[in-house]
Amino acid sequence: MDYKIVEKSLFARVARMVLKSRNVAMVLGKSIHLSGVDKQSFLSDEGWLAHELCHIRQFQEHGYFRFLWLYLKESYKVGYYNNKFEVEAREAGMKHIHFMKEQLKKEAGNVKPSGLPLPADVKKES
Repeated sequence: MDYKIVEKSLFARVARMVLKSRNVAMVLGKSIHLSGVDKQSFLSDEGWLAHELCHIRQFQEHGYFRFLWLYLKESYKVGYYNNKFEVEAREAGMKHIHFMKEQLKKEAGNVKPSGLPLPADVKKES
């Protein structure tokens, strides 16, 4: 997915003040605007990145101005947290985190014994 990251964004800073948050990432079209967080820290949080990429997809599906209108209308009706676009993006972030945890479990299960001696508290089978 094609996107750009804008650090120290004025738009994100305003959102940060409105939301009374220490850090904010927000999407406008294909740009992720950051305030209170640097690009590297943001990119290292894969769940947060997945959340914002979901918003980019929503912009693409609905069109720039139509999505902004729908998002603002939904936020006015049900609030930010219950906004269906935010709910979908939170789910995308959580699914990504769950998927990554499952991948790590699978990879850990594929560890092959190295032939090293067993720990003293493990009995050998005869």
